[in-house]
Amino acid sequence: MERQNEPVGGSTQRDGPEERGSPPFSSCEHTDSPEQEEAMMRRSDDYLPVPGEEKNLARDFGSKPGNNESIPMKALYEDGHLGPYFSDEQCRVDYVLTYSIQKPGGVRRRSSKFSDTNFLRRLRRSMSMRSSRAPLQPKEDPEIAAQDQRTDYHEDDKRFKREEFEKNLIEMGLKLEKDEGSKIPGVGFLKIHAPWDILCREAEFMKLKMPTKKVYEVKQGSNLVEKTRQFIHKVTGPLHPKVNAARPQNVKSLSHPFSREKQHLFDLSDRDKFFDSKTRSSIVYEVLKRTRCTKAKYSMGITSLLSSGVYTAAYPLHDGDIEGLNAELNDRKLLYEQWASYSVFYKYQPIGLIRKYFGEKVGLYFAWIGVYTQMLIPAAIVGVIVFLYGCATVDDNIPSMEICDARNNITMCPLCDSACSYWKLVTACGTARASHLFDNPATVFFSIFMALWAILFMEHWKRRQMRLNYVWDLTGFGEEEEDHNRADYELKVMEKTMKMDQSAPKEEKVKLTCTDRMPAYMATVAMMIFMISVTFAIVFGVILYRISIKAALHVSSYPAARSNIRATVKTTAAIINLIVIIILDEIYAKIARKLTEMEVPKTDKSFEERLIFKLFVLKFVNAFTPIVYLAFFRGRLVGRPGNYLYVVGSYRMEECAHAGCLMELCIQLCITMLGKQLIQNNLFEIGIPKLKKLLRKRKSEVTSMPEEDLKTLQRFEKDYFMGPFVGINPEYMEMIIQFGMVTLFVASFPLAPLFALLNNIIEIRLDAKKFVMELRRPLAAKAKDIGIWYNLLRGLSKVAVIVNAFVIAFTSDFIPRLVYQYTYSPDGTMHGFINHTLSYFNVSDFQNGTAPVAPMHLGYKVEICRYKDYREPPWSSTPYELSKEFWAILAVRLAFVIIFQNMVMLMSDFVDWLIPDIPKDISLQIHKEKILMVEVFMKEEQGKRLAALDNHNKDNCPSPSSIHQSPPQPRSRPVIHAKAS
Repeated sequence: MERQNEPVGGSTQRDGPEERGSPPFSSCEHTDSPEQEEAMMRRSDDYLPVPGEEKNLARDFGSKPGNNESIPMKALYEDGHLGPYFSDEQCRVDYVLTYSIQKPGGVRRRSSKFSDTNFLRRLRRSMSMRSSRAPLQPKEDPEIAAQDQRTDYHEDDKRFKREEFEKNLIEMGLKLEKDEGSKIPGVGFLKIHAPWDILCREAEFMKLKMPTKKVYEVKQGSNLVEKTRQFIHKVTGPLHPKVNAARPQNVKSLSHPFSREKQHLFDLSDRDKFFDSKTRSSIVYEVLKRTRCTKAKYSMGITSLLSSGVYTAAYPLHDGDIEGLNAELNDRKLLYEQWASYSVFYKYQPIGLIRKYFGEKVGLYFAWIGVYTQMLIPAAIVGVIVFLYGCATVDDNIPSMEICDARNNITMCPLCDSACSYWKLVTACGTARASHLFDNPATVFFSIFMALWAILFMEHWKRRQMRLNYVWDLTGFGEEEEDHNRADYELKVMEKTMKMDQSAPKEEKVKLTCTDRMPAYMATVAMMIFMISVTFAIVFGVILYRISIKAALHVSSYPAARSNIRATVKTTAAIINLIVIIILDEIYAKIARKLTEMEVPKTDKSFEERLIFKLFVLKFVNAFTPIVYLAFFRGRLVGRPGNYLYVVGSYRMEECAHAGCLMELCIQLCITMLGKQLIQNNLFEIGIPKLKKLLRKRKSEVTSMPEEDLKTLQRFEKDYFMGPFVGINPEYMEMIIQFGMVTLFVASFPLAPLFALLNNIIEIRLDAKKFVMELRRPLAAKAKDIGIWYNLLRGLSKVAVIVNAFVIAFTSDFIPRLVYQYTYSPDGTMHGFINHTLSYFNVSDFQNGTAPVAPMHLGYKVEICRYKDYREPPWSSTPYELSKEFWAILAVRLAFVIIFQNMVMLMSDFVDWLIPDIPKDISLQIHKEKILMVEVFMKEEQGKRLAALDNHNKDNCPSPSSIHQSPPQPRSRPVIHAKAS
């Protein structure tokens, strides 16, 4: 068994005293005494010190007297600014690796490291190092990326690989400390610290932008837009989080990629705070990815080690505790109080602090959802006004009044064969009045408003994103970085190289072509078609359920079952659709990841975009197929009495209610939207992380520990029980589907923006609580935009215009009412509209076996019944054929779609052109930063020239004694010599 809390290496070893003027380091940066060093190296004699060129790197970083003292790490931790530290209470823990500890057994088998059968497996693990040289930040937690690839390795192999990997980490300059005596049985912890010189070296390699000493004042814009923004900022002052900034908001530091040669440009007065915890963990992770295992003749990075089970987890630490005796003020506690608490739901998010703690990628997501939620406020207000307008005018709506008027005495044809009887139109009074709440002239205005709202939202976000890029110093990010190959891609390339003929030219670069990926592409297309077909089949099954349950309820002997058949069928079918959507979403997510891995994308960015596209297509089809069916297909593939359309034998296609399918569409949207947000987005996000945390504690036998011991767990032990970070893409996907429901069918459900707004207010705080309390701290990932999600949003906003045009034209009765009022109405009003929309049917024309078996007793014999359609009456020369009114209304519907679509698109493009993507004040400040940075370098160059000239003059200036002792010189020689020089 290895030692507990045993430091296993160091990174800075000096052979002699420091040079004069060299700034002193904290004790963590110094090599221990020979006795301590011998104890540290006792575990393995193969551990080597850092190479010579790294040892004295700190001597090149001189600083002014009085500013070069390091603050002890423990003192900083007690102040709550930094995380835990080594057992020496000096070295800060920047990263943690965990591994399993097995009890010593009998004779162990020979290591499989030298087995030839494991070559390809070792080669796959080795490829991860080659793809780790990118300066980009990691996309997601490496533990999650490797979860599905873990295999069973012998404990001797794992221990051997760990020893070799840790030795090479020491050679890379990191400090390590093992802790196998923790209170979590069976788990060992490797704590990693990056000394100052390693941080500087890696920061230069990664081209990290760091703040310089030069600061300047940010001048606010003077135009109307900026003055309005500043006024709103002042008015909403109480809504801003109470996060103390290091300097005033109108002062900004110039940032420049870190360079060890230009270290004098940066403010190094406090080295322990120069690199914050987010940056330190990112630097350590880059070193972990780049580390080689040279003894085994192959390379293994941290991803390969995690996939093989050598290490079980890898994560940076949270800053400190939130509650309890040791909960000093730190960024995590501040985030909990000002962001993750429900008591501050009405406040803005501390986006700057979120970015500082979690990285730019997470910060951009919460900034985006914040802008989206703010923009939902006006949309929700207008939607409520439209709904209230429908409530206020329902008693004045002539069509619904005609339906509710019992004096009309209109007998309707049966809704199903045999079992259903004739029914009175007045029984649909409630449905007609409810439909008017969502189907009124104001919905057309609301559809146009929401189309323009979507464009304004996209433009507002682009400007907000550009402002964040400027504040976070991301304006130049991504221009020079290049994507590096993934480990799986390089493995496939290596396998292809080995299979190729040895006589092939060596200079030719081997890569995977479309031919190599064709089987994966074909499998992906086939699987996608199959999964979409499964969704269609399930929706068709729900249709059959509605048809059969409606017939069953009509023949039921219970009066309660027959009293409210329509509401029962609609609600239960919508709930079944919701359950199916939630289940299929989870299944599709797993399958989409497997299909993307089969395609072997070359880069991480390509992998992420392909995965997102598959998930979006599958989840979009899954969520919107029932809604599209209700909006555009139900009630249109029915036929007519006496000639109905049947499917699967004797199932007659279902009809819409007399007031149209808009009410059923509204019910389906409401249940799907609220159900997904309540169950999938909220309950799952709360329950599943807590359940997984409980299972991890049970597995590690921590639940049997006394409560006092649980409270004294160290930070790295507490973080071990938290859930691993799975990336930000699931959060985006939830909001994209919600955005589709808000924009695509808003004409049928004006309250959708209100429900989305209420959900997002809760969602932001739920996500915040999950990130702060339930998940391990993610690796900070840089990003300057939201990536492919912006393109999906843009596409949805364009499709929404077309969908809403068709919903208004074909699903609602807006066009038929308009045509009747201005073409067929005798007095230019809506009186007689209901009678105009109903066709006549002679009951003697029923097919055999389809007439009602037990007709309802109406007090008279039914000879003519009515049904909703535009067809010729039975006494015409062409009975039951489509009438000229049908074709006139169809023409107006198509014309409305074309006019509506082009008008809204034109207005959207005009708004897009009118609003610049980059705010004017931001473009001026970016230009000013470039000028100031040039001035800084010019002043530095001028200082160097003056210093060189001064030294040159001192060297050439003769001493007074030499002037008196030298013999007289001709006058012309100095002149000639000066000219020459």
